[in-house]
Amino acid sequence: MLTQLPFSRQTPPCPFHVTSVLCMRTHSSLAGEDCRHSEFVTVTMAPQYAPSLRSRLPIVTLLLEIIFLLLFVFFVKIEHQDQVYREFDRKTFILLYAEFQDVHVMIFLGFGFLATFLVRYGFSGSGFNMLVAAMAIQWSVLMNGFLLPQRHHNREIYINMKSVIEAELCAASALIAMGAVHGKLNPVQLLLMALLEVTGFVVNQWILQTLLRADLLYSIMLLHIFGGFFGVMASWVLHRDRIKPKHEKEKTDRRTGLFSMLGTLFLWIFWPSFNAAVVYQKWDRGLKLSVIYGTYLSLAVSVVVAMTVSMLTSSKGKMNMVHVQGSVLSGGVAIGVAMTAVHTPWIAMTIGLCAALLSSLGFRYMKGHMLLAFECHDTCGVLNVHAIPGILGWLAHLFLRVASTERTIALEFAVHHICVLFITLCMSLVRGMATGLFLKLSIWRPQQDRKCFDDQAFWKVIGRFNPHTLQYH
Repeated sequence: MLTQLPFSRQTPPCPFHVTSVLCMRTHSSLAGEDCRHSEFVTVTMAPQYAPSLRSRLPIVTLLLEIIFLLLFVFFVKIEHQDQVYREFDRKTFILLYAEFQDVHVMIFLGFGFLATFLVRYGFSGSGFNMLVAAMAIQWSVLMNGFLLPQRHHNREIYINMKSVIEAELCAASALIAMGAVHGKLNPVQLLLMALLEVTGFVVNQWILQTLLRADLLYSIMLLHIFGGFFGVMASWVLHRDRIKPKHEKEKTDRRTGLFSMLGTLFLWIFWPSFNAAVVYQKWDRGLKLSVIYGTYLSLAVSVVVAMTVSMLTSSKGKMNMVHVQGSVLSGGVAIGVAMTAVHTPWIAMTIGLCAALLSSLGFRYMKGHMLLAFECHDTCGVLNVHAIPGILGWLAHLFLRVASTERTIALEFAVHHICVLFITLCMSLVRGMATGLFLKLSIWRPQQDRKCFDDQAFWKVIGRFNPHTLQYH
């Protein structure tokens, strides 16, 4: 970049001005007579752009897609195509397809719009969400088919509506983990992180279902705990010192806050379907209805508590939109982990109240302290939205089951329940740390600290930002 600044007289450029705009009088004597001019000189500044991913992203994405295509050719089949036209299967298919649509909207619209809250990261938030989710769903179908017994037969993977729904739930776990490193990784790193997270989550399901005989409904709903702690651990390993205490571009405004709130509404509306999607016909039909009703009531209470606590904890008595957007969803997270043990409305409402209270207080106080004390920067607050409410739901599930069974059976269940959580936490933390170390390699060409939270590092951006409307979140 060539900047023309006034001279007192035309002289050759000073060798001391390669990286500085100002010619300081302190070194004018060192430069000799040629440097006797006013404060400003003609300076040639070397532009510092984010590293180009042209040699990384196309190769990685196309190579992975070709591998997925070949695996689908040899291993994946469509299950029972002729039975779709039977009356019972047609009704079942319609019900499952409606739930699939709801989950599909949450994955691509809900999480996509929710990720646009940063003022200079809207393209990346929604675009990278779409790219990662599309790749993670394909990989989840393959991983579920290879490892989980209910998805393969005679070395072939049978794909149906149930397997696609389960794959999208696994992709949701990866998107949750991405929230902790939101704005700090390039798309190649995000893609690799998602595939490694999905692999770890499916392996965790396989361990729980094979060794501990946990059912599918319980093991897959641990996605909030696994994804939350996975992302937080990866963020801790990938910590950038210049983000502390607050990056200059980590801001929001009215426009991005409104788009992000739209994503929150999509998630909030369809969350009952998200929790009930894996409650299939082989389980009691009454359980599916109780899950839907309980999730809705828990979410409703979360809205009231989140807005109330946000206003009470504010020094100016005003609600924080970013805090509210995460806390209103915490009730759905908590009830999703505990849903098989919740059969009365007041228990679901109590769980939603406690989850929103913990989430709101975590956004207000915990996020900043974690950055200062542990150097762990959680951009979207997944620890407060998913991990902690997930632990609360696990505790509620444990307490309700122990209180409703005999002492001997209750003790056995408590030991089993604790082992499930212990394995999930260990797997998520270890896999998150290993993934963070892997993504720190310079081969992935990470962007500079000053290019974090910025679309211009990866997208063609037209228009200008208005700095007068920005606020830190």
